[in-house]
Amino acid sequence: MDEKKEISDLIQSRKEKLSWFIENGYNPFEYNFDKKDKIKDIKAEFEKAENESPVKTAGRVMANRLMGKAGFFDIQDGTGRVQVYIRKDHVPEGDFKVYKHLDVGDIIGVEGTMFKTRKGEISILCSSLKLLTKSLHPLPEKWHGLKDKELRYRQRYLDLIVNPDVKDVFIKRSLIISTIRQFLISKDFLEVETPMLQFIPGGASARPFKTHHNALNREIYLRIAPELYLKRIVVGGIERVFEINRNFRNEGMDRNHNPEFTMLELYQAYSDYNDMMELVEDIFEFIGKQVFDSNEIIYREQKISLLKPWKRISMQDSFEEYAGFSVKDKSITELQSMLEEKDKIKQVKLGKVIEKLFEVYVQPKLIQPTFITDFIKDSSPLTKVHRTDEKLVERFEVFIAGMELGNAFSELNNPMVQKERFAMQVEERTSGNDEAQRMDDDYVKSLEYGLPPTGGLGIGIDRLVMFFTDSSSIRDVIFFPHLKPEI
Repeated sequence: MDEKKEISDLIQSRKEKLSWFIENGYNPFEYNFDKKDKIKDIKAEFEKAENESPVKTAGRVMANRLMGKAGFFDIQDGTGRVQVYIRKDHVPEGDFKVYKHLDVGDIIGVEGTMFKTRKGEISILCSSLKLLTKSLHPLPEKWHGLKDKELRYRQRYLDLIVNPDVKDVFIKRSLIISTIRQFLISKDFLEVETPMLQFIPGGASARPFKTHHNALNREIYLRIAPELYLKRIVVGGIERVFEINRNFRNEGMDRNHNPEFTMLELYQAYSDYNDMMELVEDIFEFIGKQVFDSNEIIYREQKISLLKPWKRISMQDSFEEYAGFSVKDKSITELQSMLEEKDKIKQVKLGKVIEKLFEVYVQPKLIQPTFITDFIKDSSPLTKVHRTDEKLVERFEVFIAGMELGNAFSELNNPMVQKERFAMQVEERTSGNDEAQRMDDDYVKSLEYGLPPTGGLGIGIDRLVMFFTDSSSIRDVIFFPHLKPEI
């Protein structure tokens, strides 16, 4: 039978059952149900004591096996799944008729007592049941292949219903975020909120999304980073701040990028990028211990140790150790030629050329946690010059399993230098670089009042969750990732 015809027939059958419920005085879309018990809890309690205690729970029908005057069906709630046994002579007559008109996917309320079947399965002996929501579409039996993977992302609600592992990823995502909050608050950081709509999008090199503010008749942008506002708060005297924030960058989509993403960004006064490295180590180790009860994580079949200290190596030295050649003794022309073999987009700044070469030759080899430090100055307009080498800046990125997970600076707090850096960025924009930053005079003015020595850190929450949940794509850890429109 044609698949579309089969599905159409199933939907029609469900609509006919819907009509039966309505005609017989049942409400197929109830208002509420006094659910007293979670499935996970009632199974755990019965496993301990095996008391035939009364229970009242609710969930979605996931399997149904009608056998004349009795039947077994499985229900699933947000905590687990349990089998229910129903007998015609053990429930009100109307309830058994309701049962006979149920479909997989319907949401029902069940009362009964716990028992164990002859096969040893913990189950509920049903004493009454109630239809709470009639499902009009059949659930998919299984997911397979690329086509279905796309459907999983587009219809995440179905993915969550039929794939418990997917639900577990998002539960762990929530636990990871709450654990980060717990850690930072314990270190005297204050959680704050900064504007998502900004007239001057700053704090990163990225294309913003643009819209129009009608009342002010001005263009306004979704933020690409909260950085400049968070540092204004530090100027104001709040010495440790963080924000778990949504950022928006008008860029492509791949396994590591989504135009809308979540970041942890924090600033700590009287600190530098060395302090930020120690903070990163502590955050990751704390997550491992609190959420996963381990200092080792398996990611893509590779065992990753979170124990500190992590390796630290400069950007330039990393080429000699991991790529077998040096970038220190080569001209920018030679480096550009090497890059053009791998990347057709011509880079004109030395820092960007080296960073792009790094992505090709070094980054894939960084499996264990590694801090790549001391970037070329021209690629980091918000960063302090290195205290021992004026060609570099005090910046690091952290890599695990070949994936960049965080970025940090010793923050530039000299207002004159910051204004010069912004002016250079404006020149780049004029020359056609639409990712270059804009002049932000108010931010410069805030620095003129005095930003203390400050360390800043950004960690991509989505990639962090990818790592801790062994997920291969950012789409697997975002409930509703951006996708190309269906034709």
